[in-house]
Amino acid sequence: MGRQNVQNDLQDKCGVVGVYSYDESVDVASWIYSGLYTIQHRGQESAGISVLKEGRINTHVGMGLVSDVFDNNLLDILNGNVGIGHVRYSTTGDSSHENCSPFVEHKENIIISIGHNGDIVNSTSLRKELLESNHEFKSTTDSEVICHLIIDEYNKSGDVVLAIQKTCSKLIGSYSLVILINGVLYAVRDPLGMKPLALGRSDEFLVIASETVAFDSLDIPYIRSIEPGEILEIDNGKETSYFLPKEEHTANCMFEYLYFARPDSIIFDKSVYEVRLNVGKRLAQEYPIDADVVIAVPDSAIPATLAYARESKIPYAEGLIKNRYVGRTFIMPTQKDRDIAVKLKMNTLNSVIKDKRVIVIDDSVVRGTTSKTIIKMLRDAGASEVHLLVGCPEIISPCFYGIAMATKEELLAVDRTTEEIRDEIGVDSIGYISIEGLVESIGTPREDLCLGCITGDYPTVIPDDLLDNE
Repeated sequence: MGRQNVQNDLQDKCGVVGVYSYDESVDVASWIYSGLYTIQHRGQESAGISVLKEGRINTHVGMGLVSDVFDNNLLDILNGNVGIGHVRYSTTGDSSHENCSPFVEHKENIIISIGHNGDIVNSTSLRKELLESNHEFKSTTDSEVICHLIIDEYNKSGDVVLAIQKTCSKLIGSYSLVILINGVLYAVRDPLGMKPLALGRSDEFLVIASETVAFDSLDIPYIRSIEPGEILEIDNGKETSYFLPKEEHTANCMFEYLYFARPDSIIFDKSVYEVRLNVGKRLAQEYPIDADVVIAVPDSAIPATLAYARESKIPYAEGLIKNRYVGRTFIMPTQKDRDIAVKLKMNTLNSVIKDKRVIVIDDSVVRGTTSKTIIKMLRDAGASEVHLLVGCPEIISPCFYGIAMATKEELLAVDRTTEEIRDEIGVDSIGYISIEGLVESIGTPREDLCLGCITGDYPTVIPDDLLDNE
């Protein structure tokens, strides 16, 4: 996965799935499909599946949703008892068929397919070095950079695990990987544990996935998270763990809890739903408001809104009704698309809103354009007051680790006071959860979270070429 124009649009990350059947006669393509379908929310641009059969990796990728890319005929053709899958939204490399994943290379001494969730911030310099060493690239993704690095290191040592370790030592950024190499399945997570990756297992299957909800759809018990810096090798049904050098702290992405992950997932060994409930309770404590009704911007903010209503004793209602056939506006490719999608996506329930003092809760506010549209809809529906509460602190810096955020100049909270933000959006009041409140809601020590977008302090070195584009 990767970054298109590093700070161009706020976009979703990717999702990966790996499946191993202990029975070599069982084909896993349909299982991978089901897993990808469950985590479709993590990437809506493209989808792909690679399976291993008789020493060859067979792959099909395409633009669109999982259900657009695959049908039963294709799944029947993709034979093999081990494979990986990927859903993508671009952050490095544009949206095109050439950049679809999993990325595959067949070389004389190594056959590799790789799916990547995250963003390698030094991929530009690494690509340049590889080009100077006569490597040829088919795409503009950082996934292909990782692939070529592994090939390069494997050619030196002939040891796959060592090649992965050497490759990872060169990477700066976030990565959760599923990799097929010479018939063996690997799951790899960066030493900071920035992106989620989990292991599920039954008597028949072993499954790797970005979110545990994929296990639920496959009726596979969740076992554990892949540890930060872990390289899990699955070979002939045997699991072996190797490790990269340990970091002093982790840097779990806080946005996973607030927005990206499904509420029924376990992320970084914590319930997403419980974290969102904690956020809503904390908002009620930090912002007691005299109002008639509290509503959510569906869907991510619903748990927080329910908890706010419970804590504040203000009635909860569905004031915004979502069109379930419209994808997330958060990950639409252009601002014009997002503006149109907001109105296609939601409508007001006027009987709930009219003549009411309304509290509306959202998971985050980035540019503020979606918020302004929603607030205007509530005003037009007859709300007497509109108060906006936000489950994420003010976003003041771009993300470099897989969320392609806007340029710093486009971020609503940059160089604006709370009053100026209030006036810009058109609400009677606005309140953001405090950083302390968010950290306590998550229940993870502050030093073990990535809070770069709300603090400007990043857990890794950021190359100058990216900082120059802020």
